[in-house]
Amino acid sequence: MDERIWRTEDFEEHRPRLRAVAYRMLGSLSEADDAVQDAWLRFGRADTSGVTNLAGWLTTVVGRVCLDQLRSRERRREDPLEARVPDPVVSHESGADPEQRVLLADSVGLALLVVLDTLAPAERLALVLHDTFAVPFEEIAELIERSPAAARQLASRARRRVQGRTPVPDPDLARQRAVVDAFFAASREGDFDGLVAVLAPDIVLRSDAGGRARHSVVLTGARTVAGRALTFARLSPFVRPALINGAAGVVVIAEGRPLSVMAFTVAGGKVVAIDALADPERLKGLDLTRVGRPAPPRP
Repeated sequence: MDERIWRTEDFEEHRPRLRAVAYRMLGSLSEADDAVQDAWLRFGRADTSGVTNLAGWLTTVVGRVCLDQLRSRERRREDPLEARVPDPVVSHESGADPEQRVLLADSVGLALLVVLDTLAPAERLALVLHDTFAVPFEEIAELIERSPAAARQLASRARRRVQGRTPVPDPDLARQRAVVDAFFAASREGDFDGLVAVLAPDIVLRSDAGGRARHSVVLTGARTVAGRALTFARLSPFVRPALINGAAGVVVIAEGRPLSVMAFTVAGGKVVAIDALADPERLKGLDLTRVGRPAPPRP
C-alpha cells in the first residue's frame, strides 16, 4: 500500500476523537476543524515510525495546537466576554448521529463549555486532556512546560471550579423536554408566574448576539429571566424542538432563516441555565438540517 494512503487512513481513523478533543478545548466547531487540519499537516511532516501509541501522540499534537490558539485568544481579548456562548451541536430530537456522539464525549453541555472558557489555557488543557481523554500528567506536563505535579495541580484546581459552577442536568430527556415545553407554553400565554415556577431561583440566561452588543446579555434570577422570556411569545410559531449538545433545547427558524439556538440546562425539574446563540453570522455556519418541524401549540 502507498505510504501516503496508509498514513491518511491512519489519521482518518482518529479524526472524530481529535475533533472531540479540539471542540472541548476551544468551544468552536470551525476552530476545532482548523486545529485537526493543523494536526494532520504536522502528522504528514513528522517521522512517527517510533510512535507506539498513535492515538495518544495525535491527541497531544491537537492539544498543543489548541493551547496555542487559546493563548492567542487570551492575548487578543481586551474585556471578558460574559455573554459569549460556544458553538452548539444541534441534533434531531430523536438523537445524535454517531459522529455527533463522539464529538459530545462525556456530555459536553454548553453550560459546561461556558465555564471552561473562564479557565486559563493551561488549566483547560490539563483538565480536558486528563479527565476526558485520559492523557497522563507526564505528557500534559511536557505540553505546558511544567512538572507533572504542577499539571496535576492545575487540573485539580480547574476541576473544583467547574464542579462548583456547572449543574448536573437531569438524565431523563423526556423530563427535560417537559420542562422546556412548559417554559414556552408559559411564555406564549404571558404567564409570568408560570415562567417563574419552572425556573430555578438562581437561573442564568446568556444571550450571545455577536456584534449586536445591546442584544448580548447575561441575566440572573428567576423573576428577571421570566420578564425577559415573556418577550419570546412572538417566537412561539417558529420554535422547533431539538437536542442541543445532547440536551433538550430549541432552534428558532422563521421563513427559513435561523434566529436563535437555545440550550436549556434542566436540573431538579427546573431550568437552571439558558444559553442562547443569536449571532446571525455564527448561525449561518451551523448545520441545522437535523432540526424537526415546529412543535404544535398546546390546546
